[in-house]
Amino acid sequence: MPLAKQLKIAVEDYLQGELSSDIKHEYVNGDVYAMAGASEAHNLVTGNLFAALHNHLRGTSCKVFVSDMKTYIQTKTVDRFYYPDIQVCCQKEDAAHYYKQSPTLIIEVLSDSTQRADRVEKFDNYRQIKSLEEYVLVSQDKQNIEIYRRADDWKITRATENDNFCFVSLGLNLNVTDVYQGVNFFNDISSSDQAIYSNALNSQRNNFPR
Repeated sequence: MPLAKQLKIAVEDYLQGELSSDIKHEYVNGDVYAMAGASEAHNLVTGNLFAALHNHLRGTSCKVFVSDMKTYIQTKTVDRFYYPDIQVCCQKEDAAHYYKQSPTLIIEVLSDSTQRADRVEKFDNYRQIKSLEEYVLVSQDKQNIEIYRRADDWKITRATENDNFCFVSLGLNLNVTDVYQGVNFFNDISSSDQAIYSNALNSQRNNFPR
């Protein structure tokens, strides 16, 4: 017997479902994908970056959002919603409450399970956003930051331990060590914890409202 075809989810139903779901999902043209939780290092790196950006942007028209805010990428053929780890939006017209469409800066903190998508799929799609000036990939298991700028034709600029670097789109200068403050690179999740979490995540994937 052939497998039943999975029904596509409308954008409106996806957005409504996310309001009541216990787990976040990303959306690609009618399909939803459950998101995994993050490690201690991931949270510390994200928090350090958010704090620096928030303090720098205080009193300006720009706002910084962490991973509970979606980015909506809409083309003639595809609708996509991602949850970037950090995004900065500076356009007052970008006023939706649960997603943004015109970020200036997007940052993704890499993990083993997400880095391929962050480097390929998401990078390709984020570049379709006309307002986006910088895309940043931050390693969580070593001090390594990759910055890709539209003005440089998306060529890589890399910063490692003790290097200074700049978010040119926002005029913010930082040192790599500031980003990794408090991070213990040897505090890895155990294999048993990984198995427990993976089983719970797979169960949640099947319970998204349709």
